[in-house]
Amino acid sequence: MKPNTSHDGNFPSAHDPLLFTPGPLTTSLAVKQAMSYDIGAWDSPVKKVIKEIREGLLKAAEVETKDWQCVLMQGSGSFSVEAAVTSLTPKNGKIAVITNGAYGDRMVKIAQMACIDCLPIVFKESEIAKPEVVQEVLEKNQDITTVGIIHCETTTGLLNDIQSIAEVVKKAGKTYIVDAMSSFGGYTINLDKIDALISSANKCIEGIPGFGFVLIRNELLQKSGEEKWARSHCLDLYDQWQGFEKGGKFRFTPPNQVLLAFQQALKEFFAEGGVRARQNRYQQNYQVLMDGMEERGFVPFLPRDKQSHIINTFYCPTEKNYDFLTFYNRLSDLGFVIYPGKVTDVECFRIGNIGRIYPRDISMLLFAVDHVRKEMGFDSSNIQKKI
Repeated sequence: MKPNTSHDGNFPSAHDPLLFTPGPLTTSLAVKQAMSYDIGAWDSPVKKVIKEIREGLLKAAEVETKDWQCVLMQGSGSFSVEAAVTSLTPKNGKIAVITNGAYGDRMVKIAQMACIDCLPIVFKESEIAKPEVVQEVLEKNQDITTVGIIHCETTTGLLNDIQSIAEVVKKAGKTYIVDAMSSFGGYTINLDKIDALISSANKCIEGIPGFGFVLIRNELLQKSGEEKWARSHCLDLYDQWQGFEKGGKFRFTPPNQVLLAFQQALKEFFAEGGVRARQNRYQQNYQVLMDGMEERGFVPFLPRDKQSHIINTFYCPTEKNYDFLTFYNRLSDLGFVIYPGKVTDVECFRIGNIGRIYPRDISMLLFAVDHVRKEMGFDSSNIQKKI
């Protein structure tokens, strides 16, 4: 029952498993092939690739290039989150981090480790952040300079309403940093009231892991450099940007093969129709997944009005014949890779809808779930929400 997808460059190789995860993701054959040759670290070709990527990301964000900058940063997406938090919070500033999951908690920890005064605004893992609560916190804590939030909390798949929060943050005159790691490129995002947005190569643009990026308003980036806000040499966004502007290159060794793959992924992103077309495909994937899983008796952790179409969490069955590791391994043996759960005190698992996958691939996964479920001997009618 191995996935049997096309070899035309728009789909994965037939020998690859399909990754139903939040990243790394299933990538096209053409993206893989783009990495298959060497390129010099400081040569003109790689400078051209970097320039195209930076311009392409601003185009994907649908912002005016005169008002915004794109800074690439080596490492996983969390490196770029740390770069943004530690470079864009003033030296004597205070950041309020809105958190309702592991990635909001990670932003809090980043700030605390950098000795930045940090006030967590905590919501339940099943609760969307409330703008009225954020407003109350900002009114009571006038010394807050910066507000951070996760758009899609991939702990659960919960989608925060970053626009309603933006209204509150901007009215209070604070800097607004949005971690759109798992959503940029898969959701249309209005950046009118956002000051910095963070994402990664291996998410909805469908590249591979190796660098992240921060889209920043010009005036904020300039101020951070002039006043030397950065707490790290390697993660200094202003210095990194200077390297791109003055020499067209990374300050340190560039992830060249990752850049080549991402250049190809961006071409495919725009060829597909940009963010709206990709959002539409992911929404279709989500619909097929949710309908299929619920028909089989699986219970989602979140109601649909709180869920993103990026990744979704399901309670584990409570039957004695069910074991997640067995379930995971048997699906993986068939070529379908899902994701373990990350919710506090709840046994669950996650299935992602992003990457180079289509509704037919979701249907194949559901067929595989039926096969494995029959092998393991648990019945969908006996799957219960664990209280």
